Amino acid sequence: MVYSVLQRRERRWLRMGFTVYEKGSAPVSTVPTLTIQKRGLLSMNRAAYEMMDSPDAVELLWDADRRVIGLRSAPVDGPNSYPVRAQSADSSKGPLLIAGSLFTRFIGLDTSEAKRWVPQMEQGVLCVDLNKPHQRAASNRSKRKTATEQGDGAGGTAPAG
Repeated sequence: MVYSVLQRRERRWLRMGFTVYEKGSAPVSTVPTLTIQKRGLLSMNRAAYEMMDSPDAVELLWDADRRVIGLRSAPVDGPNSYPVRAQSADSSKGPLLIAGSLFTRFIGLDTSEAKRWVPQMEQGVLCVDLNKPHQRAASNRSKRKTATEQGDGAGGTAPAG
């Protein structure tokens, strides 16, 4: 979005054209989110995980009529269970991951780019409505690579000089 801002300087109004930076990748940690990463890996933040009462495993559900994905707590040894694992070595921090590539292929979901939704709880099931708007989620790795290639000092090498 582009906004016009009028600034008063020395009794004259100057017109300034700003573009709002839309933070695409870092959601507020208190807002529950579920991300379907490239190639189908499911990732949920701690807020979404705690909405489900922090399960060790989930079942992946699909409502084709409504186009809604569901995650339901399940026993780890269940026949259709997918373990929930921490992304980092410190299992008390960071997002939780669930293998979902076969599932996303089964439902025919395009996973060529990572997408993030705010899920809702419905009768004990964490639901993601694919009809609702999503936010594109950028990978930290691609950001670091781009910064390095551009030499902007954010993880890249400093310009010679």
